[in-house]
Amino acid sequence: MEPSSEDPHLYWTTWLLGLTSLLLSICSTVASNSVSHGSKAQDPGFVPMYGAQGGSVLFHVIKKQEADPEEISWGFGPQSNYRVLLRVHRGADTPTWVSLQDKYQQRVHVPNVTSLKIENLTREDSGQYRARARFTGGRELTQVFHLTVYEPMILPEILVKSSSVTPSWCNVTLECKSPEKREDLKVTWESKGLPSELAWSETPELAPNTWQLTMNLSLNKPNAILTCVVSNNVDKKTASVDFVQVCSHGSHRQTIADSLGGILWTIVVVLFFLGT
Repeated sequence: MEPSSEDPHLYWTTWLLGLTSLLLSICSTVASNSVSHGSKAQDPGFVPMYGAQGGSVLFHVIKKQEADPEEISWGFGPQSNYRVLLRVHRGADTPTWVSLQDKYQQRVHVPNVTSLKIENLTREDSGQYRARARFTGGRELTQVFHLTVYEPMILPEILVKSSSVTPSWCNVTLECKSPEKREDLKVTWESKGLPSELAWSETPELAPNTWQLTMNLSLNKPNAILTCVVSNNVDKKTASVDFVQVCSHGSHRQTIADSLGGILWTIVVVLFFLGT
């Protein structure tokens, strides 16, 4: 008797099941690694903090344990080359200074074991501050704060770049300009007294710290105020202009131009007749 051959349908079914199982295993491994890498990528590694020159900032360690740490050391500088400023021990009235007393000691306060406050900030205070907390049982926690100290802002200025006035409408282009040439500035336009259906167009930054706004408004509308708001993470400054006043100035210039044109035309006509 000849040996029975294996059923080809059963063979291919078994082969496909094995291949499917292998592919699912590979996909599961890739997805697991992607989630792991993604969670690391989403962790910024530090807490962003902002302060104004002459102001203050408060760092606070967020604990994962209920109990306060036995000790926290505070340092300044990048991870590869930071210096420990001071150590705070639980129950102690004052911190133990380690370095940079001349720069910080008169401006630093420790409200409690997990907080550090720096007053009278300067631009040189910008950088990384590192808190290393030590808990009972050998557990440790490190938090890094990245502080950015901003200079006081200067008032912006609104300039009328162009205006065109008809008996019923006024088309004007305004320019908001900040004396400060800094990349961290944000500029927005606000309005008061303008109809919600009014369309306006804002031109992106044309030159360093210069923004334009073009509007077309009916002269029958009530007075409207346009405000340019220049801000950063800690402060903002504004400048405002009355839309009707801008248009009335444009209308006045147009009236003068029309009058001069009429006078010149009259002179030309008179000279023509005198010449004949």
